[in-house]
Amino acid sequence: MEVRSKFYTYGHEPEDQLILHNGESFGPVTLAYETYGTLNDQKNNAVLIIHALSGSQHVAGFNPEVPGVGSKWDHSCQLGWWDGFVGPGKPINTDRFFVICVNYFGGCYGSTGPSSINPQTGKEYGGDFPQITFSDIVDSQIPLFKHLGIEKFHAAIGSSLGGMMLMSFAARYPQMVDRVIPVACGLDSTTLTRVHNLEQILAIENDPNFNNGHYYDGPAPLRGLALARMISHKTFVSLHDMEERMTDRCEQEEDEFSWYKINTPLESYILHQGRKFLQRFDANTYLYLISGWTRFHLKDDAGAESYKALFEKCSNQRYLVFSIDSDVCFYPEEQEDIHRHLLSAGIESEYITVHSVKGHDSFLLEPELYADAIRNMLENT
Repeated sequence: MEVRSKFYTYGHEPEDQLILHNGESFGPVTLAYETYGTLNDQKNNAVLIIHALSGSQHVAGFNPEVPGVGSKWDHSCQLGWWDGFVGPGKPINTDRFFVICVNYFGGCYGSTGPSSINPQTGKEYGGDFPQITFSDIVDSQIPLFKHLGIEKFHAAIGSSLGGMMLMSFAARYPQMVDRVIPVACGLDSTTLTRVHNLEQILAIENDPNFNNGHYYDGPAPLRGLALARMISHKTFVSLHDMEERMTDRCEQEEDEFSWYKINTPLESYILHQGRKFLQRFDANTYLYLISGWTRFHLKDDAGAESYKALFEKCSNQRYLVFSIDSDVCFYPEEQEDIHRHLLSAGIESEYITVHSVKGHDSFLLEPELYADAIRNMLENT
């Protein structure tokens, strides 16, 4: 199935602009999105999917290119990142449901972000793009939903960072969704996450080509982005899966090190993961999303006194919370915390532990472990 991204722009006039968490307004905003299936006449069969950090709006099918994205839309982007989940007869059945996924505000796959042209200057925003929160990203999508005529989603699903934004959407706009499926995420950034994120932020900031984010007319901070990705990658896959993916090759580019020599497949593998990410992602977008992750705290973002008080407003909702037992990016304790707070507030919540050796990336690699529960959640009354 070949698909194409669509685009929605709003905020040309001051009264229509996006109001950010700091009270400032921003516009215009363009959002790249994709839809699958048909919105019924009652407009009550919509399912929202929120992608992860380095994901995109392209959930299913084959999309050969996205206008304006250029070479960053490489072969690894062309097949939908959740193609095993979404489509006719699949767990998220597009014969029945209308599915939508939106590239983040701040992203680099067609939505307005640091690499977009600032209409006031005629140049890329770069470091002048506002520092955004996950709440800003969630809020940026509400005008699109209204434009499509969707007042309430039948269900919403989010994994990893997308799960955190899902929790923000469901808790801050409780009347806009009935069934909520967070996968491998948390309610706030943990101490370990903030440490890892600071390492990644520093890696990009310390690249001599970063230039405070204004690098688009010169060399990009590729070394910094590669190092940031290497720091994060070890939390996305389990050590077992990392060993399974390694080859016997030991490759080293001439400019990689001046003294140390790569001499194991593990070192070659992790360097390869950093290098290949450079082909498809923007350093500024990565930096902005990592920064937003560091500052995420759902209760505070929602202005609630407690999680009990916050979730008591979600009495119309049902939750299906997925945890991955080998996850070291979002440890299972974080999903247990979500489930516990929901039950404390009297909200219906089912908790499922996925047993996998593939770590955090299991939700991308093993659809068969999630399919039946998601299908049942979506289709059962």
